[in-house]
Amino acid sequence: MSTVKRDFGSFHASNVQELLDLSNEEYTPPPAPFTCPKFDKYRTETPHFGKDMRNKHFHLEEDCVFLNHGAFGGVLREALETAQKYQVWVEKQPLRFYDRELLPRLVYVTRRIAQFVGCDRRDLVLVENATTALNTVIQSVPLGPGEKLFCLSTTYGAVKKMLSWCCEQTGAHLCQATVDFPITDEQQLVDLVERNLEAGTKLAVFDHISSNTPFVMPIKDIIRVCHEKHIPVLVDGAHALGSLHLDISSLDADYYVTNAHKWLCAPKGTALMYVRRELQEKTRPLIVSHGFGSGFNSEFIWAGLHDYSPFLALHTVLDFWETLGVESILNYTHDLAKKAGDMLVKAWGTELAAPPHMFGSMSLVGLPPSLYAQEKPADYSVAEKIQNDLYHQYNMEVPVKSVQGRLYVRISAHIYNHLGEYELLRDAVIGKMQENKN
Repeated sequence: MSTVKRDFGSFHASNVQELLDLSNEEYTPPPAPFTCPKFDKYRTETPHFGKDMRNKHFHLEEDCVFLNHGAFGGVLREALETAQKYQVWVEKQPLRFYDRELLPRLVYVTRRIAQFVGCDRRDLVLVENATTALNTVIQSVPLGPGEKLFCLSTTYGAVKKMLSWCCEQTGAHLCQATVDFPITDEQQLVDLVERNLEAGTKLAVFDHISSNTPFVMPIKDIIRVCHEKHIPVLVDGAHALGSLHLDISSLDADYYVTNAHKWLCAPKGTALMYVRRELQEKTRPLIVSHGFGSGFNSEFIWAGLHDYSPFLALHTVLDFWETLGVESILNYTHDLAKKAGDMLVKAWGTELAAPPHMFGSMSLVGLPPSLYAQEKPADYSVAEKIQNDLYHQYNMEVPVKSVQGRLYVRISAHIYNHLGEYELLRDAVIGKMQENKN
C-alpha cells in the first residue's frame, strides 16, 4: 500500500476501499501536480462580504442584480481555475492521469469532503448531481404492486417524477401529503408526516430545504418519526451543503444527497451521496463499470470517461471555506437573507411563507397582491411573466413562485450579495405596481 500512496504505481478501482480504510495516521495524500490557489490573507485579514467578495472571487456580471444563487449556484473563481488546470494536466499525459492518478486523487477528495459534511468516508460517494444520486437510490428500492412511497407536496418536481415513474413501472402507489401555507412552525410539518405516513411504506423522501418554498425542514425530527414506523428515509439536501451546518451522521438518515456546485460554489457537476452502511450492498450505481463487485465506493468512483476535474477542484473550495470559516460565511448569508426578507415584507405589506427562523440562505417573500390582482388564477404562467419582466426591464434574476394561488419571490443570499440589491428589487416591484395603476 505504501507504494500506491506515494508514487501512485498501478492503481485499480478494486484498490479504492483499501485507501479509504486507512486511518488518517496511515494515509498519505497524493500531492497536487501544480500550485493550487491559496487564501492565506484571510487568516489575518477579515473578509469583506458583498461587492468586494463578488469582484475578487466570482465571475458574475457586474450589472446584473443576481438574487438567484439557489438555481444553479455560482462557481468560486479559484475553483474554476483549479478545474481548468486539471483539464490541461490530463491532456499532457492522459494515460498517466486516468490509469495511475485519478482514483487516488478521488479518494483524497472523498476523505476531505466526508470530514467536512460529518460522515464516514466509506459511506460517501462522489456523483455528478443530486438528480443522479436520487435516481440511484429510488431505483434501488424493491417495489411491488400496492406498495407505497411517500413525499410532501413541496417535494421537488423532478423527484416527484422519479417516484411516479417507479410507481408506473411496479404498480406501487405514491402517497403525498399537502403542506399548507403560510407555515406556522416546525411542528406543523412533523405532525403532517405523523398523520399521513403509513406503516409499511417502502421509502419516504423529504427535502432538507424545499426548492420552490425554501423553508428548512425539521429533518431530524421527521426522520425520527419515520424510523419509529420502521420506514427508511431519503433526504434530498440539494440546497443544504453550503447554506446550513451539515452533519450527516447526526441526522440519522438512511440516504442523504446534496450538491456541492450550488451553495458550496464548486464547479458544475459535483455532488455527494451518503448511504447507510447496511444499505450499501443494495444501492448499486446506474452505470456498471470496472469497480463493480469491489465494494460500495469502488462501484461508484469510476463511471466511465468524463471530466472529473470538478471533483478534484473541491480541494480549492474546501480551502476557501475552511480559511474564511464556515460560521462566518453562514452568519453573513443567513443574516442578509433575514434582513432582506424583513425589509421587503415591510415595504410591500406582505408576509413570509414561514417564520423567519425557518429560512437559511434563502427566503420566500410574498409579492403584493395588487401586482397580479388582474391575473386570475395567480398560477405558474403569471409568476413566469413577472419574473421575466424583472429580468428584461431591470436585469434582475430572482425567481417568482406560485404557491397555493399566491405569488412569492424566492430570494437567495450569498457572500457576494449585499442589502442594496434587495432594495433594488423592492423598488422594481413598487415601480411595477405603479405601472399597473396607470
